[in-house]
Amino acid sequence: MIRKPWWKILSFVFLMYTCSMGFLVDVPTPPGVPLQQSIRNLFFHVPMWFGMNILFLVSLVYAILYLRNPLKKYDVYSAQYATTGIVFGVLGLCTGAIWAKYQWGAAWSGDAKQNGAAIALLIYFAYFVLRGSLNDDEKKARIGAVYNIFAFFMLYPCIWILPRMVESLHPGGQGSEGNPGLNGKDLAPSMRLVFWPAVIGWTLLGVWITTLRIRFNIIKEKKLGHE
Repeated sequence: MIRKPWWKILSFVFLMYTCSMGFLVDVPTPPGVPLQQSIRNLFFHVPMWFGMNILFLVSLVYAILYLRNPLKKYDVYSAQYATTGIVFGVLGLCTGAIWAKYQWGAAWSGDAKQNGAAIALLIYFAYFVLRGSLNDDEKKARIGAVYNIFAFFMLYPCIWILPRMVESLHPGGQGSEGNPGLNGKDLAPSMRLVFWPAVIGWTLLGVWITTLRIRFNIIKEKKLGHE
């Protein structure tokens, strides 16, 4: 199925729809909640985080598959899905900082959610530092797979659990009730018609990028093997 072109076309159509309707759809302006037009970042910031989580999950699955059956392709898949996941994470962090600039008055306010997301990404960056420090391919793949599992299970406490236990400006934090951030009541039906296609479109784009990187790495490995 991954070789079929339909899902790539679907990704392109959904992203074109998101990038057009995301700026045209009517958005709510709740009284006393100065979201204004910045709420349109919902169609970019949040779907990128959705995509990041899904890509990291797929990377985790291939890491486990490698530990169960140490095939080279599993290691390549796991590393490349983690790479694209980090790209989406950085994009999500940047779009979140832009949103925070308009909502909270500063791009980085040291909010628990922001700090947790940054820590989670640093843990994944360390995954590639670890892999780059090892010369033996088998050891790199095995230790990398173990660390990948650790990184994934640190992801959720950092971005979902701990921020909910402390005061936070971000929606979902302990002190977020009534703050100027987005909550579920603000998501109008018209926005849902853009939001969910955006989630699917951004996620499929991440898979598309990853498949290209996998093909490139496999070709490079074969070329090096013939030299």
